Amino acid sequence: MTATAPDLSTAAWRKSTYSDGNGGACVEVADGFPGVLPVRDSKVTDGPALTFGNTAWAAFISNVKAG
Repeated sequence: MTATAPDLSTAAWRKSTYSDGNGGACVEVADGFPGVLPVRDSKVTDGPALTFGNTAWAAFISNVKAG
C-alpha cells in the first residue's frame, strides 16, 4: 500500500511549547490532518516536512520523555 502525502499548503504550523524563542533547534507541527502529524524544521519553513502516523508519533514522544 502506498500512502499519499497530505497537502500541507494551508497547514497552520506551531512551535513546541518548549521552544525558547531564540531561534534554536526547534520543530513545528501542524494539527488537523487525520491519522498523521506533519513535522518540519522551524528554521527552514519552505523546506520539506515529514509526516508521522499518530501511533508512531505517540511512541516517539513517549520515548523522548522517558529519556
